[in-house]
Amino acid sequence: MADPYRTLGVARNASEKDIKSAYRKLAKELHPDKNKDNPKAADKFSDVTKAYDLLSDKDKRAQFDRGEIDSEGNPLNPFAGMGGARGFGRGPGSGAPPRGGFRDPEFGGFSADDMDLSDLFEGLFGGRGKSGNAGQSGARRGFGGRSAPPPRRGADIQYRLAVAFVDAAAGREQRITLADGKAISLKLPGGVEDGTQMRLKGKGHAGPGGHGDGIVVVEVGPHPFFTREGDNVRMDMPITLDEALRGGQVKCPTVDGPVMLTIKPGTHGGTVMRLAGKGWTKAGETGKGKAPKRGDQLVTLEIQLPDDLSDLEARLDGWSDESRPRDRFGL
Repeated sequence: MADPYRTLGVARNASEKDIKSAYRKLAKELHPDKNKDNPKAADKFSDVTKAYDLLSDKDKRAQFDRGEIDSEGNPLNPFAGMGGARGFGRGPGSGAPPRGGFRDPEFGGFSADDMDLSDLFEGLFGGRGKSGNAGQSGARRGFGGRSAPPPRRGADIQYRLAVAFVDAAAGREQRITLADGKAISLKLPGGVEDGTQMRLKGKGHAGPGGHGDGIVVVEVGPHPFFTREGDNVRMDMPITLDEALRGGQVKCPTVDGPVMLTIKPGTHGGTVMRLAGKGWTKAGETGKGKAPKRGDQLVTLEIQLPDDLSDLEARLDGWSDESRPRDRFGL
């Protein structure tokens, strides 16, 4: 993969916000769903995602900037910290060389007369034992007697999944297209909310130690009249003065579709009605084949007067309400 900064089109000193903004713009342009007739778009989308995965990780970005890893996240110099290009020799200001070695500049600091190089390589690579056979344990362990690190897995790929409010509340399955162009169904967890992360095992980039994972970040969209309150869904619903006075049945929207709501005669404005099981999916395990448990929908009734009050005023001519609803306030 090319330089991740060039892939995203940002400067090396770009802020996290600039990097995130550039990624979102390119991801929208290159997403496989929008480029079904352009197979190269999936490759570009994958490159852009890899670049963002690296630069959005502070530690990996710092390692890349220092030249310790490449754009794939693989180490560039496994001998870093062992002397670099200077070898094992004496650097500036190191003082007088110790007796017995580190003093011949033509041999990188070692004096062939003062050191048996076979001792050095026996220490590093296991060498040969007294019997003349190769030291098996040293060959196995490698440098410093340490075991070789396990092969690295491929990098993770992060996805953003926009979910409608009603789908998140009801826990409906979602479709998501992966970087390889394949679309899969994704079951939302109970209690899902904006920022919830879901891990897709083995859906990341390939690597010597296996595939990385796909990390799906859920973004729950707002709704024009529903709001979430814990496991419940709330809404304000207007009713007419006639419906409040005489009662009746009215259609009420829910995240599962409209239902009939029975209004009792003489209902006051501000009355809260509860629709059981019409709220948000609850977190926690459910039995096999069982639907997830859900909260309730709370409906606050608001009495709405007609825009034209002339007819109502004519009907109420000569009548006044003698009740004192504010007596409890001491007014």
